[in-house]
Amino acid sequence: MAERSLINGEKNHKKLEPASADHNMTHAGNTVLDYFPLTEECHHYTRRSDVDWDIQKYWAQRYSIFSLYDEGIHMTDDAWFGVTPEPVANKVAEDLAALTSKSKTVLIDMFAGAGGNVIAFALSKRWSTIIAIEKEPSVIACAQHNANIYGVYEQITWIKDDSFSYLAANSSTIDPSKTVIFASPPWGGPGYTTDKIFNLDTMSPYSIKQIQSACKGMDSALYLPRTSDLRQIAKLAPGEEKIEVVQYCMEGASKALVAYIPAVVAATSRNSNGRG
Repeated sequence: MAERSLINGEKNHKKLEPASADHNMTHAGNTVLDYFPLTEECHHYTRRSDVDWDIQKYWAQRYSIFSLYDEGIHMTDDAWFGVTPEPVANKVAEDLAALTSKSKTVLIDMFAGAGGNVIAFALSKRWSTIIAIEKEPSVIACAQHNANIYGVYEQITWIKDDSFSYLAANSSTIDPSKTVIFASPPWGGPGYTTDKIFNLDTMSPYSIKQIQSACKGMDSALYLPRTSDLRQIAKLAPGEEKIEVVQYCMEGASKALVAYIPAVVAATSRNSNGRG
């Protein structure tokens, strides 16, 4: 489990304008705006004195989180706790592309947050379709704004919705044979760092079982605390399949792990070539 990192180059960005009603689109019953405007909860801090004490250590690492921070990156205060550092996000995007069959061309990011991971996926140019789901208006506004700074805003379909509701509502139109799910769920706040072994079954607000149940028909990659209970992850393996677990490090310290989990294939699909 070696240290892994990769840094992006710079990207040009353009001014985004709020979409008019004529430019809204409907996606399986959900109205999806082209652009969610930044709100008063979206911040670009330039002085430490303006930053709340509990996120100052994250702000001090802002260039590791987004190398283009000075170009106008915005985040909500809560988003600082969950955003994936850029070198890690880039390496995860590289690994997911390498581990996934070329027949799979659709990527769904269940918890897009401020955009760290979905920007890296778009920059990889591996996916024909990328869907970013985020239920908080201010957070998805930050993600879109940040994606525009990196020049990939238009490569992503933005969904403001609860991810579980979205997957359920679109189950008839999502093709599992072409789709991969990436999930970087909330870990329940920074208190997870005190756990010697992190219990994924009690992860809040969504347990590992709830997340995996929502995407079990598709290949998935779950971004989890570095101390996650590997026994709990192993139980997610379908049948004789194996799960690849990778620890991602920066400056010699593990930041998180990703479990790459094969899809649970229905028995009817596995036996389709056999005799009834």
